[in-house]
Amino acid sequence: MRPRATRFLQAVIVLIGTGALALLLWEPHLEGRNAHATLFEIYFKDPFLAYVYTASILFFVALYQAVHILGLIRENQVFSQATVRALRIIRHCAVAIVGFVLGAVLFIFLFGEQDGRPPAVFMGTMFILGSITAATAAAVLESIFQKAIGKKAEIESGT
Repeated sequence: MRPRATRFLQAVIVLIGTGALALLLWEPHLEGRNAHATLFEIYFKDPFLAYVYTASILFFVALYQAVHILGLIRENQVFSQATVRALRIIRHCAVAIVGFVLGAVLFIFLFGEQDGRPPAVFMGTMFILGSITAATAAAVLESIFQKAIGKKAEIESGT
């Protein structure tokens, strides 16, 4: 892959991460219950928000690993154990995000308002489907790269 293309994709991933971070910091101010709350009350007295921020760490780790994979591609090291390791981390992060989202939906069902349940289920389903897709893609790519590395090692040792 051309270096320009990988740099462009890395920039896109960084923009996605920046947008996600901006949304995480900006959205709590828009909630109706936080309309007149102080910054301390918004960020330090809401256990659900702390839960979301903890879960978002996995998202940013997965984005970092995607940028790392693109760097390996740019250096022509795509068929290496580092790529397989990064894909494994992405897969684990995606599966953990599914667990966190299921926990959040359960929390909203148990402690949320009646009107907030359907949107929570819909948004949770969208996050879960996206995470499952990412985990599946990472698992398939991990398997393909692992086999390719094995064949490459066979060819090199046979020569």
